[in-house]
Amino acid sequence: MTREEKTEAIAVLKEELGSTPFFYLTDSSTMTVAKINNFRRLCFQKGIKVKVAKNTLIQKALEDAPESKGYQALFDTLKGATTILFSENPKAPAVLLEEFRKTEDRPILKAAYIDSSVYIGDENLSALTKLKSKDEMIGEIIGLLQSPGRRLASQLTASGSKIAGIIKTLEERGE
Repeated sequence: MTREEKTEAIAVLKEELGSTPFFYLTDSSTMTVAKINNFRRLCFQKGIKVKVAKNTLIQKALEDAPESKGYQALFDTLKGATTILFSENPKAPAVLLEEFRKTEDRPILKAAYIDSSVYIGDENLSALTKLKSKDEMIGEIIGLLQSPGRRLASQLTASGSKIAGIIKTLEERGE
């Protein structure tokens, strides 16, 4: 690669990594071309973007980011072949990796970056599959907030029907 090509590749990586709050770094070395193509196809179907890049270019792209992003923790994982998985859903790549690894031994999770949290190592894969998306969390919060209102409304309607039943019984007795 020429210096200009490297500079351009770093700029592209910097844009991609900086514009997504969720990305995974995986090791797909020793996978056959057929297996890699199958994995890429599955990623495409799930809306996950796959990119293979040199570790030095990835590190240079991450180095310029503000320290508050926490990218420095990822630098130690940038060894060997690295495939980057970009997604709008924080747990989609983890679910796909877990599903794919039921029949294959790779790709292995090196690290995951989820909203400034860094998960290092393949042992975090099962924890990442249990993450809730922003929409799921909002849905749960709304459900929790609506719960007391529903209970109150059901108690009020139940009380009203009980009172109506008591009045009806008293009327029948009075006749």
